[in-house]
Amino acid sequence: MLFNIRPYERKIFELIREAGKELNYPVFVVGGYVRDRIIGRDSNDLDIVCIGSGIKLAKHLATKLRPIPRLAVYSRFGTAMIKHQNIEIEFVGARKESYRQDSRKPMVEEGSLEDDQNRRDFTINALAVSLNDENYGEIIDPFGGLFHLEDKTIKTPLDPGATFSDDPLRMLRAIRFANQLDFQIEEQTYLALSKFKNRLGIISKERITGELMKIMACPKPSVGFKLLFDTGILEIIFPEMNRLYGVEVRNGIGHKDNFYHTLQVLDNICPHTENIWLRWAALLHDIAKPPTKRFNDKVGWTFHGHEALGGIMVPK
Repeated sequence: MLFNIRPYERKIFELIREAGKELNYPVFVVGGYVRDRIIGRDSNDLDIVCIGSGIKLAKHLATKLRPIPRLAVYSRFGTAMIKHQNIEIEFVGARKESYRQDSRKPMVEEGSLEDDQNRRDFTINALAVSLNDENYGEIIDPFGGLFHLEDKTIKTPLDPGATFSDDPLRMLRAIRFANQLDFQIEEQTYLALSKFKNRLGIISKERITGELMKIMACPKPSVGFKLLFDTGILEIIFPEMNRLYGVEVRNGIGHKDNFYHTLQVLDNICPHTENIWLRWAALLHDIAKPPTKRFNDKVGWTFHGHEALGGIMVPK
């Protein structure tokens, strides 16, 4: 392989190769693990794609591991997961997907490795490594993901409009990865974030919250929130924060921009704590300033009671 792996990971890969060979399934490790290992980032999640049944492959591998691992099967999705030592290994058969306009849940068919890579969100997540005898360790990179890793670029493998329209959650993932990895979003991919932002209406609040939580866990979450704001996505998913933006001037008197002030407070606390709820407290500390803003001819702008109203707004 073209990157360093830990000895026990190498042993797992050898066992997966053996299990695939016995089932006559070509097998590949794909996605985030490959990306993270190449850039030297730690990863304990393995995604294995096979040309065949991912569930059968997982069951067969489980018989080879010691101690015998926990095996979870998700028949509805055609996937299975094994937890072994401190690694989670997910198995799926290669597939191609198509989407209805009103749903992010795909219609799935069996497919090739190429089909499976086509359905990935970004080029850096479409990288695959063969675990097969004939080309063991070879990186399969149909979209230039290796170059984009070196160039620190987030780019969709196919047309960004199709990628984001099919699964709008990928727009939040683009921003989250840019924040987590300190990457830039490629121009056409970036423009598509604004163009297709309204597609986020089909995404559940739980999935959106999950991505926001990952942005909040970044060393400098303001990067993600600025991208959300600049693309117009924040106005859709978090309008209360969006309303913090701007400075109103009356009689020559203005006030600070509470949006950028809030992001500065958030960034200031991050070096001191990884507690996600303290970070949320920093983000929400002025959330009620827009509805409490008043102008007084004698003292200028006031925000009386914003802390009390904020306490009411936050649970909602």
